[in-house]
Amino acid sequence: MSAIRPTPVAATGGIDWARVRADFPLLAREIHGKPLVYLDSANTGQKPEAVIAAVDEFYRRHNANVSRAVHTLGEEATTAYEASRDKLARHLNVRRDELVFTSGTTLAINLVAYSYALPRLKPGDAILLTRMEHHANIVPWQLVAERTGARIKVAEITPEGELDLDALHAAMTPEVKILGVTHVSNVLGTVNPVREICREARRRGIVSVVDGSQAVPHRAVDITAIGCDFYAFTGHKMCGPTGTGALWARREHLEAMPPFIGGGEMIREVRFDGTVFNDPPHKFEAGTPNIAGFIGLGAAVDYLATLGMANVDAREQELLAHATEAMAKIEGLRIIGTAKEKAAVISFLLEGAHAHDLATLLDLEGVAVRSGHHCAHPLMQFYGVPATCRASLAFYNTHEEIERFVAALGKVRRLLV
Repeated sequence: MSAIRPTPVAATGGIDWARVRADFPLLAREIHGKPLVYLDSANTGQKPEAVIAAVDEFYRRHNANVSRAVHTLGEEATTAYEASRDKLARHLNVRRDELVFTSGTTLAINLVAYSYALPRLKPGDAILLTRMEHHANIVPWQLVAERTGARIKVAEITPEGELDLDALHAAMTPEVKILGVTHVSNVLGTVNPVREICREARRRGIVSVVDGSQAVPHRAVDITAIGCDFYAFTGHKMCGPTGTGALWARREHLEAMPPFIGGGEMIREVRFDGTVFNDPPHKFEAGTPNIAGFIGLGAAVDYLATLGMANVDAREQELLAHATEAMAKIEGLRIIGTAKEKAAVISFLLEGAHAHDLATLLDLEGVAVRSGHHCAHPLMQFYGVPATCRASLAFYNTHEEIERFVAALGKVRRLLV
């Protein structure tokens, strides 16, 4: 399949970020007669032309089901689909046969909860989670705990939004069988030292499940080096289509886990007296997948790899520093989450203004931020607030946009306060 190539990296390693931004057609929109300032990339990332073109080309020239036909279209579709698995595996430094395609992080963690944890947990066991987890890394464990008699333990955070590592390690007691931890907080931007955390868990015989949804789009991730048992991430936050994502798991876990969903494609032979299942990862990929979406995700991986994840991370840290410094000068504005190591996510409140009102008025200025609890009720409860606004940056944002965002905040403050 042909593809639109992403903006090239200069030989010196420098990147023309204005040209990169031009790869994203949606960013040229106007909202309420004003140029769009999109600051909601933690919610979903925008898509470059290369991804849009890959999906479009699949439907125009190669549309067929995968792994089920020997005709040319079927072969082309299967080759392109499985090539995306190869690209992701290289991008994350894992084996392709340990990478299960899912609709996203939520399904990936549910797969671990129901296929790995449910058959193994028993009364008296515990699942250790951190205060900063997304609901996708809380609710599945609650459901499994109710069915097995296990209980949930919570590792707390500091007021700055960092994990208390001493307390976390102390909470890794013998009854803890599973640890769920986010790599990067979707609310606070906190980057957790998951390699150290997973090493301590493994030393104690605790299986670690890492939510990488906010890490994979923004920094280089080497899952093998992290040393976890399971790593889940979603595709739509890393410039890929919605309805894509994956679960990486150690091969021994995948081989021992029963299928979570049954149907076509995940079998070798079906008889009424029993079924022989396919090998992992296909054992966990029942039914027709989101073929076009995963081909688009492969194009997104190509795009990010061409930019270089170190360059992406450095660009976003530069934007984060600018935004944080500028926002700190706004009277009455409170930033929630001030960890020493942060991704480009800023949750904030403006004194005297409800988060939803603030976000609505910012939208009238062309600025898109998210307001609400961000699928993190326990974290909101910790800070004693019902909701926050969140500005989340990506490499395609600009310094000019940050200035426009800050100016819009000042204007809205004058209206609300």
